[in-house]
Amino acid sequence: MEIIDLYDKDRQALNETAERGDELPEGRYRLVVHLCIFNDRDEMLVQKRQTTKDIFPDMWDITAGGQVTAGETSSQSAQRELEEELGIHMDMSDMRPKFTMNFRSGFDDIYLIRENVDIDTVKIQEEEVQAVRWANETEILDMIGCGEFIPYHESYIHLLFNTIDEDGTF
Repeated sequence: MEIIDLYDKDRQALNETAERGDELPEGRYRLVVHLCIFNDRDEMLVQKRQTTKDIFPDMWDITAGGQVTAGETSSQSAQRELEEELGIHMDMSDMRPKFTMNFRSGFDDIYLIRENVDIDTVKIQEEEVQAVRWANETEILDMIGCGEFIPYHESYIHLLFNTIDEDGTF
């Protein structure tokens, strides 16, 4: 049983918790994180979800992600998820998300990282992940079109690839 912190619409912590997967009360929101690791060839490290997953089983997904558990910060959760799912140890304590997206029941902090990870050193969490590989933007969009990748909006994939090296100013 995972316990998560709850937030208001302005992302202020409410000193309230819920069990992961529970329907949240009106005006209560959760926090999730997603990480995308890119190499110097502009490929993203992607993972294939296990066939036993409740949501999007046996499909390819971005590098890592999950719920922020009670008492964790966004960056602590991102570091934990990356370590748990792929065995990649990366100090993210000084890292901020590249951007945050709002969704119906919460906030999604997205971290974009440039790192040439050696796939041979990745230690997948077999309960969650079947395989990893590098894929470029076109390959990911093709996999989405074929139903092999989680059906993210095409514009979201473009955003991830187009903002990896941006400093956040416009």
